[in-house]
Amino acid sequence: MRKLWLAWLLTCTLVLHAQNNNFVQAYMDSLAQAQVRVAENHQNMASPIQDKKLFFPLTFYRDIAHEAFTLDERLSPLYQQLLRVYLAHPEWVRNTEWDIAHVDNWNEIELKPMKPVMESIPFPEHADIDKLAQQVTSSIPVNVAIQKPNFWKFKGDFSLSFMQNYVSSNWYQGGQSNYAMMTAVTLEANYNNKHRVKWDNKLEMKLGAQHSSSDTVHQFLTTDDLLRYTGKLGLQASKKWYYTLQLLAETQFTHGYKANDPNLHSDFLAPLTVNLSLGMDYNVDWLNHKLKGNVHLAPVALNLKYSRLLELSKHLGIEEGKHTKFDYGSQFTVDFEWQLLEQLKWKSRLYGFTSYKRVELEWENTFNFQLTRWLSAQLFVYPRFDDSVKRDGHHGYFQIKENASIGFAYSF
Repeated sequence: MRKLWLAWLLTCTLVLHAQNNNFVQAYMDSLAQAQVRVAENHQNMASPIQDKKLFFPLTFYRDIAHEAFTLDERLSPLYQQLLRVYLAHPEWVRNTEWDIAHVDNWNEIELKPMKPVMESIPFPEHADIDKLAQQVTSSIPVNVAIQKPNFWKFKGDFSLSFMQNYVSSNWYQGGQSNYAMMTAVTLEANYNNKHRVKWDNKLEMKLGAQHSSSDTVHQFLTTDDLLRYTGKLGLQASKKWYYTLQLLAETQFTHGYKANDPNLHSDFLAPLTVNLSLGMDYNVDWLNHKLKGNVHLAPVALNLKYSRLLELSKHLGIEEGKHTKFDYGSQFTVDFEWQLLEQLKWKSRLYGFTSYKRVELEWENTFNFQLTRWLSAQLFVYPRFDDSVKRDGHHGYFQIKENASIGFAYSF
């Protein structure tokens, strides 16, 4: 069958692209003789054109179209080539199956080559038909639009939440009025060439503020303040493992205070934490694609902590009078998303670094309940451990942040 459709391809190519060649003329004469022999046996054939499609000019056959639109049918190579010609060049079709089946004089069907579009290709004696077919097909001028694959994927999330509580001064239970606002944006641009290299980029921005009548020092206090970039450059080692160079850079947008406290506790680039690590990544895709994520294990990591303001250095775990502090050690990061229910998603980030003298652990958890397409409720729980800062008399080295909100959410 392969030889048959290759011969048919050569026939069509030679007929289409060569008009005055002597070999083509001789080949046309042989086809005419074959046509006469087919005509002589026409009366004895139950299906006179079923196995003779190669001997006719380009003809439309109904069974090709029928099989193409039948789910369980698989087109033969010959039918596939004919179907491509039907769709690409319908003007080349000279007959229909009905015309051939009901013709009285088969000599009326003429084999006429079309207008040549290139020079003829000689058919050497004892030629290798496979090599010749490749040569012919590669020399046919075809208008082909080649689209460069796009290896980049972009996505993001946006949320905006509000909370308000009013209590009059004579409320019998007491209390105080307050209101708060929080916005969060996550942008991702990921490159993967589906071969060996991938480059992931994620920018996280979060800012929240509240006003409380009990705070007589500050009109607004920040409740959430985050500006963080995560970049990973990976070289594939196996199906799910990558050699990875990871860069983490984290700071905040504005100054941070405590309620009724005029002392500044943090600010933009105070601190700035930069972590550069070399290790391996494992891609997680479990529970029927409901649990997806990434695990980064880095035995070698360089950690830099920087404070733009010298007066905050000691408070941020940096030696007094210095702007920077370097640490060498090991690091790991675990990021995953788990679709617990159709409308409930759990996003988690677990980060850890140790210089073997100090330990820093962070575990961010966001539970997102999608109420409608645009409305969602969120619960954010963020425990943290850092023994490089001053020990608190009540919580020790442990810190925790938690908030619940409801508001507008959009993913793109």
